[in-house]
Amino acid sequence: MHEMVKGANVGLAELSEDVGSVMVRLSWSSPSGEGDADVSVLLLTADGKVRGDGDFYFYNNPVAADGSVQLLGKAPTADGNEDRITFDLTAIAADAERIVVAASRYEGARFSDLHDLCLTLADGAGESLLRFSVENPGEVSALLFGELYRRGGDWKFRAIGQGYESGLAGLATDFGVDIDDEAETGEDVAAEAETEVQGGEPLPAAIPTQAADERPVESVQPVPPVPPPPSEQPVAKATARPRTAKKKVTLPKVAKKSLAENDSWRVARLFPASALKSDRERETRATSVLLSVMTQVPEFGRRLTAAFGAPSGRMETFTEVSLPHGDTPRRPDGVIRVERAGKLWTALVETKTNGNSLKPDQVQAYADIAARRGYEAVITLSNDVELDGSPLVEVKMDGRRKHKVALWHLSWAEVAHQAQMLIRHEGVGNAAHAWLLQELLHYLQHENSGCHGFQNMGPAWVPVRNGIDDETLCQGDSRAVDVVESWERLVRQVCLRLGGELGQKVLPVQRTKRGSDPRTRRAALADRLCTDGRLEAELRIDGTPGILALCADLRTGKLRTSIEIAAPEQGYPLTWSKRLVRQLSDAPADLHVEALLAGQAPGPRGTLERLRPEPADLLPKDGTPITGFRLSLFRGMGNTRGNAESGFIRSVDESVDRFHAHVVVHLDRRTASSPPSSSSSSSRVREAVAAG
Repeated sequence: MHEMVKGANVGLAELSEDVGSVMVRLSWSSPSGEGDADVSVLLLTADGKVRGDGDFYFYNNPVAADGSVQLLGKAPTADGNEDRITFDLTAIAADAERIVVAASRYEGARFSDLHDLCLTLADGAGESLLRFSVENPGEVSALLFGELYRRGGDWKFRAIGQGYESGLAGLATDFGVDIDDEAETGEDVAAEAETEVQGGEPLPAAIPTQAADERPVESVQPVPPVPPPPSEQPVAKATARPRTAKKKVTLPKVAKKSLAENDSWRVARLFPASALKSDRERETRATSVLLSVMTQVPEFGRRLTAAFGAPSGRMETFTEVSLPHGDTPRRPDGVIRVERAGKLWTALVETKTNGNSLKPDQVQAYADIAARRGYEAVITLSNDVELDGSPLVEVKMDGRRKHKVALWHLSWAEVAHQAQMLIRHEGVGNAAHAWLLQELLHYLQHENSGCHGFQNMGPAWVPVRNGIDDETLCQGDSRAVDVVESWERLVRQVCLRLGGELGQKVLPVQRTKRGSDPRTRRAALADRLCTDGRLEAELRIDGTPGILALCADLRTGKLRTSIEIAAPEQGYPLTWSKRLVRQLSDAPADLHVEALLAGQAPGPRGTLERLRPEPADLLPKDGTPITGFRLSLFRGMGNTRGNAESGFIRSVDESVDRFHAHVVVHLDRRTASSPPSSSSSSSRVREAVAAG
């Protein structure tokens, strides 16, 4: 991989032959795991200015209408998470000479508080081509990482590393974007048209509703929508300037009462799943359902394939295609083809459902076929979540072949997450597209579809738990590493599911140094599991005042979910305690509340039931300063390694859901003070609230 220094440049064609589509990844870390930033992209002409406000891509305008730029959001990695951006360089307008990649922070946060600032660029096959580490960014709230620019018909990359003190709005203004960040005063208004699905299930709004005085960002929809019938067309609004304050999303109205005579009547479904019996039937049906929806809902299809290097263009999908392979033809579960400017991008799809594992020899055969036929990718799709440094299948690529084939993996949990984000929070082209995605979600979540996501802790789970119980599990046992990997897969799936339901970023927190070997990190966690008997994880939920911590104590069989919130900067401890108890008036009575004291000394604690009449019991008798509060819920965990319906995985899901729904949502984000190294995610929410 080509290492870049500030000011250096390199031609992409010198590094790879497959640079028609590239992916840029931005990453950083912080000691607390909370530090964050938002990425943005600007398309500039030869004079260094945007052609119009639509050439500014950020969280309120993440996708170009032609698919040339797509901000894919954050994805977990072995070191924490990274922001991903795909560029279809063949689709960039001819008069766009430069593509600037930047990031920004909020409410006084500076890039000097973040560590390991890094940009990497990969080609269409997923191979990393270059890396640029930004050293000493300074006390700035916006940072230009680098830019892609044209020279002689080819694209080159320049490492910049320049900071801006004026934040995202100032950066965008310098490049000719006309920002409208005046404070808003109106309340969200309900959707003008109310759509519902048969059986009383609401159909998500086709386009998120704006506040009464909020003007939409130009080109916010990923692709040009199919015009809806006249009765469904929204009232036209004047084109407006971009707003850097977070857009508001209004969920649809409550559906009308069902017309069914009683609850035993089943709603007719586009994709029925009740009759599925065998694994082969589940795989065939799931593949066909997913691929067909991808072609009919362009926003959804592009979102799934952009991360795999597919260009934007006309997409067609196929199932059960027979391809020659020696004496025995092979039949991949599906084929995806995308046409752009007379060129084809092709991927073979291999699907597994119901927790079945991918077969290495099968995937290897598809990789060989793809290489011989000049296809670009092989996509595996299963219930498992792939981890960095621990691939689900090992495939050997023939280095003598000039054509490279990329091997990608997609989990059913990721598919459901992307569908949820589109129909429940971000909006799609029209009501028909929203209905199709709703039907897809219902199918994936049906108990008989086999697409429930990661649902088995593996064969090492029971022996490791028994070894911890009888204290015979020793450090270095490979089975402990297997359990740590299964735990990490489970945590990532919890993040996908909860993030899709909330419409917010939910990511696992890693506190290891970026770039460390994931296998070494997991081995160290496995040794800690052997000595402490605990599996631990932290989740950062966008918009919450702290990190949600999850601990599975295998010795006691208890799951603990908790969150730490900092004490307010002003006021008196007794006032803080009373205010906290009032905020938690609807929280479970068995919620444990603990005062955090300066010097890490144990503080007073008690259940919410006991503290409600006497909030002063949280105050230390000796007057030691209170630095914050820890809120915790406990529950027993499943004892088997079975599926999510009866075992440990279901216990984890229910614990996180209960804690978020009954504790976290009641915390007052306006008065809760964030820790010193707080993430910009909470800041962005507070900024949006202040703007509204």
